[in-house]
Order: sequence, then structure tokens, then C-alpha cells
Amino acid sequence: MKKSILITMFVLLILFIGCKEETISDTTSPIIEDEVIEGFNHLINETSPYLQQHADNPVNWYPYSEEALEKAVAEDKLIFLSIGYSTCHWCHVMARESFEDAEVAKVLNDHFISIKVDREERPDLDNFYMNLYQYSGGNGGWPLNVILTPDNKMFYGATYLPKDSKNGQIGLIDTLTYLNELWLDDRDKILSSADNLEQITEALNKISEDKTIDSNLDDSVLNGLRNTFDQINGGFSTSPKFPTTHYMDFIMTYGSVDDFEMVYQTLDSIINGGINDQLEGGFHRYTIDHEWQIP
Repeated sequence: MKKSILITMFVLLILFIGCKEETISDTTSPIIEDEVIEGFNHLINETSPYLQQHADNPVNWYPYSEEALEKAVAEDKLIFLSIGYSTCHWCHVMARESFEDAEVAKVLNDHFISIKVDREERPDLDNFYMNLYQYSGGNGGWPLNVILTPDNKMFYGATYLPKDSKNGQIGLIDTLTYLNELWLDDRDKILSSADNLEQITEALNKISEDKTIDSNLDDSVLNGLRNTFDQINGGFSTSPKFPTTHYMDFIMTYGSVDDFEMVYQTLDSIINGGINDQLEGGFHRYTIDHEWQIP
């Protein structure tokens, strides 16, 4: 009986699980055509709610446009391109800590052309730069912050960065300052990195196009899921912990009856954990702990 109920819940999770939206502040600032009014940047004319949230930042944001790209070439400045979406928790955290901060804004405005992208409005750009970031060794996630040469070649990427360096993690200001100085004093290193990343991407794309699918792929994926499964709390990672319904769907499609137990335990932990809003219903996008308790 319990297994039947959990399988039903699994189907509901596949259909309905998503990010529990944060309260978004009013973004009904006046929009005027072809003009930037005082106190706002170039995002004021955009229709995306996410971009509108950043329209009053002290950072001189541009939308992704020919104007911004041409300005980078004309002024010989690096491009700081930041991708996020309106219900992304860490996007809001970075906005509060850095993009609303005058010190960060001065560094970006003086030395970079800053571009803000809504991944829900431009999934093509999000997919392209996320692939580049992962090819370069990053794990992925949002906000995705990449730095490009003036001719639009990526050479650096990061997700969330605190404003200042702390606890062994380099901060945004130190990162920007270092990369700008490198661009001014020894740009060949940056150009070489950008070219290398471009070549790696082309090579990986060619391998992907040419490679036939291994007939043992299903077993390999299942073995990988068995090895990463949290035997105590369910799920397939430590923390932060995402429901990863695609993993469970794969197990229910290709796994054995014994493998199904991984799905039952995971769903049981999700249903009884803090990721499930026990008062109002619905599920949060992830938890920051490995026990599914803190959304």
C-alpha cells in the first residue's frame, strides 16, 4: 500500500515539482521608449520581470544587444554577462550583496560592459554559456556569471560569488579587479584561455556528433546512481539537495525492483521533509542540507 501511494506521489512530483516562488517586489516602474531616465539603467525599457528587477541597480546594466557588444569593442572593455531568473534564490542574494552595492557598481561601470540576461527569456544564451562553463570545469547553476573578451569569447565563469573574499572563497570585487588588471597588462593570457575554451568546445561537440550510444549505457547510469545514493536520507547528493525527478524516472523505467527502493526512500524523505511545505502545500526547489529539512 505504501509503495502504491509513493509511486502516485512520484507521478505528481514529475508533473508539479518546481521552484516555490519568492515574493517579488513591485517592478511597475515607468517604461519609456528609447530613453534611459535618471536613476535607472538600460534595463528600464525591457519587459522581462527579472530584468526589470535590476533596472534601478547602480550597475549600468545593458540587455543582451548589439549596442552592448559594440560598446565593448569600441571601448576595448571586457564583458561581464550575468544570467539568472526571477525565482532564483542565489540570484536575489547576489543582487542584494553586490549588484545593489555602490562599490561593486563602480568597478563594473569603470572597467566592464555589464549585460544582464533572463534565462527564461533567452534560453539559447543560457544553454550556450552554461555548456561553456561546464566544459571549463564548473558544476553549473545560477546566477551564472561569465566574463567575455570584447569580441564575445568566454574565458572565465562562476556562479554565486560573495561581494568580498572570505572563508577561502574569492569575492566578486577581487575577481573583477584581477581580471581587469590582467586584461590591461597581460591580455595574451586571457586571449589564449578564450581560444583554448573555444577549441575544447568544438572538439567536444564533434565527439558528441560522431559518437554512437553505448548499448551498456543504461547499466552504467544505474550503477552511478546506486553509488551516489544517500542510504540514510535518500536522494543522490549531499547538499544542497535537489529532488532530481529525472533520476527517479530513469530508475523506475530501467531499474530493477531492488532499485525502486531508492525512489521509495527518496520520495518518503521529500514528503516528510521541510522541502515539502507542510502548511500551504507545494514543494520548494531544493534544500541547503542533506536531510531535506531546510528549503
